[in-house]
Parts: sequence; structure tokens; C-alpha cells
Amino acid sequence: MKMGHALNPFSTSAPLDATAGPSLIPDLITRIPWPRWTLFIAILAAGVLLVSCLLCVICCYCHRHRHRKQPKDKETVGLGSARNSTTTHLVQPDVDCLEPCSGGDQQWGRLLLSLEYDFGSQEIRVGLRQAGNLKAEGTADPYAWVSVSTQAGRRHETKVHRGTLSPMFEETCCFLVPPAELPKATLKVQLWDFKRFSEHEPLGELQLPLGTVDLQHVLESWYQLGPPGTTEPEQMGELCFSLRYVPSSGSLTVVVLEARGLNPGLAEAYVKIQLMLNQRKWKKSKTSSKKGTTTPYFNEAFVFLVPVSQLQSVDLVLAVWARGLQLRTEPVGKVLLGSRASGQPLQHWADMLAHARRPIAQWHHLRSPREVDRVLALQPRLPLLRPRS
Repeated sequence: MKMGHALNPFSTSAPLDATAGPSLIPDLITRIPWPRWTLFIAILAAGVLLVSCLLCVICCYCHRHRHRKQPKDKETVGLGSARNSTTTHLVQPDVDCLEPCSGGDQQWGRLLLSLEYDFGSQEIRVGLRQAGNLKAEGTADPYAWVSVSTQAGRRHETKVHRGTLSPMFEETCCFLVPPAELPKATLKVQLWDFKRFSEHEPLGELQLPLGTVDLQHVLESWYQLGPPGTTEPEQMGELCFSLRYVPSSGSLTVVVLEARGLNPGLAEAYVKIQLMLNQRKWKKSKTSSKKGTTTPYFNEAFVFLVPVSQLQSVDLVLAVWARGLQLRTEPVGKVLLGSRASGQPLQHWADMLAHARRPIAQWHHLRSPREVDRVLALQPRLPLLRPRS
């Protein structure tokens, strides 16, 4: 600058305000006595943070893109390879696979059975193992009936299982079926909910045609239960009675209360009570006759002296007798109780022994007289010795 010239305040050659703003931050950095290595650490941390954010964005994008394409890939693989990889091997499905995925159909549970046919004795052995997922309101007291269509009147009844929807039966029964009758025979298993003083409620039913089963080997598999049959099997009626046993005196009290569901064509119905000892007739008694009713009411008590030492050798039989159209008195149906009984009668007998001195009442379905006599295997009466003349 030359001497003598005045400084123009509006001159733009050296603007004071323009250099003050941009040099503020560097001036502050240079004035603070920071070590130089802290600046490099800050820059490095910022770079690492930026790279991490970029990696997270890329991973999220790839993850979403993969999940969008996965259903299409699965569907394509399933349709393309399922038809070409079908084999002829039969594989037993898992228990959980027996339940259909759709919730529209009403489910009645499932049943585990074992089947074995003995060609020597011509008998089919049915092993009733267990049931699962029975349909009932709350809990139930299930039991089962097992029968074969070619044997009319022959039926196996299991014992009652209290308070469960998955009973463990573990019972085996046999039916005589010749090989020629196997193709047309049908195995029927009916499950019932036991009610002590009312009608028993059906829980489900299985009908298995034996002609569709390979009985050359022992089979054990799960079967899906269906709804109970619309037509109930022909019943011979029911009988209600109570049992009471006093161990100290050895007195067995049988109170015959009433019957129901008898054939309307029967007349003058009465109940005969009979005690068997070691498969021989021992003691007997009977009620009064009731005319012109299918629901006779008796309410009669009978007391028998049975010591505790003989309880295991005693069979109790209650039989409903009536006069039919041929004016001949015949047994309508029987109920067998004792150690050789099964199903509800055995449970009733066990309840009587478990609750001594207390009367236990229960309804029982009448069984075929021939079936009860076959179980009893009654020995013929001993011939009376005639005095020599």
C-alpha cells in the first residue's frame, strides 16, 4: 500500500467478516491442547459405526427377500417331487397324524387294538389296549363292548375306568370265527360313559371289517373312532339291584329294586337269585312275579350267609325270568357277579367289598343266558345215591 492513500472501507480485497466464520472451528481445534492420536480414534470410530449400519441394512434386506421367496420354493418342490417319489411301502402313521387338521368334523377319539388269528383253534384274539382323546363334557367313566357280527349274543365287556378320557384297558378277548366266515365278519368296539343311575352315554364306535385286515401276522395299530351307531343293538333289558356285605357276620344282602326295557311280549316277570360255590349250585331264591309291565318294581331283599373264606369261590347270578308267548317260563337275561365276572359287574362286586356294610346300588345290562352259562362252566349235578332195595 502506498503512502498517502486512504483505506476504502467498502473495498473487497480484504473482507474481515468473510474470514472470521470459516476459521472459527479450526481455530478452536488448534487452540485446545488435544493430542493428535485422539483425532485418529474419533475418525476410526465413526468409520466403524458407518460400516456397521450399512451391514445391518444389507442383512435385513436379504432376510426379508429370502422369506418372501420360501413359500413359492416349497410349493414348487412339493408338487414336483411328491408324485415321482411315491413308494409302495406301508408305513404306520404317527399318533398325532391321525387327527385331521380341519376342525369341521367332530372328533370321537382313537383306539389302539391288536389283532391275532389262531388258525389252529379258529379264534381271533382282540387286544383292547387303550383309547385316547375321547369326546365328553369334562371327564368320563369309559368302558367298552367288543363283539363280532358272526357271533350273535357273544360280547366282551371291559371294566369301568373312572375319571379319564384316555383309559388304559389292557384286556384281551377271543371270538370263535372259522376261516370261511372271516371275509364277512366285522369287529365292533363300542365305548360308553358309565352312569350309575341313568342311561349310559355312547362315546364312540369302531367297525372294522376283518376281511380287509391281513391276519397272517400280529397287528397292532391305532384306529380312528367314529360316531355311535344310529341303531342300537338289541337289548334284553336292564336290572337294578344293590349289594351289601358285612364281613363280621358274613351276611350278603341282595336287594332287587327294579327292571326296565323288557320285551313287551313277556308276562309275569320275576328275578331269580342264585349263588354258585366252586362252580356248583349252592343257594337260591326269587322275587314275586309282576304282571303286565315292562318296568317291574320289586324292592325285595334277600340275605345269604357267605363266610369271608368262601368269597373268592362264590359266583352270584341274577336272572330275569318271564313267561313268553308259548306260556313257558324262560330266562330273559342274566347278570354274573363275583371274581370271574368282568366289566361293570366285576366293578360292582369290587365296590361292595371296598365299602363294607354299605349298600351299593347300580344298573346292569342283561346278558344272554347262554353266554353267562358258558362263562360259569357249570358242572353237572351229582347223581343222588338211591338206597339199595
